[in-house]
Amino acid sequence: MSYIETIHLAADYVKKRLAGFEPVVGIVLGSGLGKLADEIENPLVIPYKDIPGFPVSTAIGHKGNFIAGTLSGKTVIAMQGRIHYYEGYEIQLSTLPIRVMKLLGIRYLFVSNAAGGTNLDYHVGDLMIIRDHINLLPNPLIGPNLDEFGPRFPDMTRPYDPALIRLAEEIAREEGIFLQKGVYVACSGPSYETPAEYRYFRQIGADAVGMSTTPEVIVARHSEIPVFGMSVITDVAHATEDENYVTDGEAIVKAADAAADKMTFLFKRILQRL
Repeated sequence: MSYIETIHLAADYVKKRLAGFEPVVGIVLGSGLGKLADEIENPLVIPYKDIPGFPVSTAIGHKGNFIAGTLSGKTVIAMQGRIHYYEGYEIQLSTLPIRVMKLLGIRYLFVSNAAGGTNLDYHVGDLMIIRDHINLLPNPLIGPNLDEFGPRFPDMTRPYDPALIRLAEEIAREEGIFLQKGVYVACSGPSYETPAEYRYFRQIGADAVGMSTTPEVIVARHSEIPVFGMSVITDVAHATEDENYVTDGEAIVKAADAAADKMTFLFKRILQRL
């Protein structure tokens, strides 16, 4: 079966399960950030394992469900856990959920992740608006272009929507919420970064590093879907200089979970104003 056939088969299955429900906003919830899904009203849960041709999420803190319903008065479909390249899936397959959400009719995409802070001014628990990114993963648009979704060479001048960023900053000022704003770099993982890699990422202009997000954003922008992105800083570069420091996956999920309430609040307030 071709990739385009897989996309349509999966989308047709989800559409039938939604039974006429049409999501306006797609949301991708990263490691430890699934709390937002608990806020969705009248939720319909669709496990990835039930969707034909769909990859299954195996990462820590990723439950592996689509959850459709209403949030802040908007119809949404949320990915409770994403698909990562490091899980062994081809990059096109890891971005299949975004293609499916496009066919379901989403007009905005919100993405979140847990990330390491390469910027020395960042602290564990900070929220960072992603203003731009550096993609060190394979590009998901490699191969035959999917003409029904977008052009061969899509523009990436503004991968993250400036109007949505301004709205988030306005809400944060009103509510007294401190936000960082920076550049996210995506690498393959699954090993965490060495101290030298942290220094390298900082030198090439990255403020935070993770193992996801950029392929999803590229696919969304291929279809001209406006994107808002946020990272939860769950570990920091300067800690790795301590010879006794160990980067621990469980600790990262716990740090993300602790900051998830603030991110959930911000996402809900942004949705209210769309």
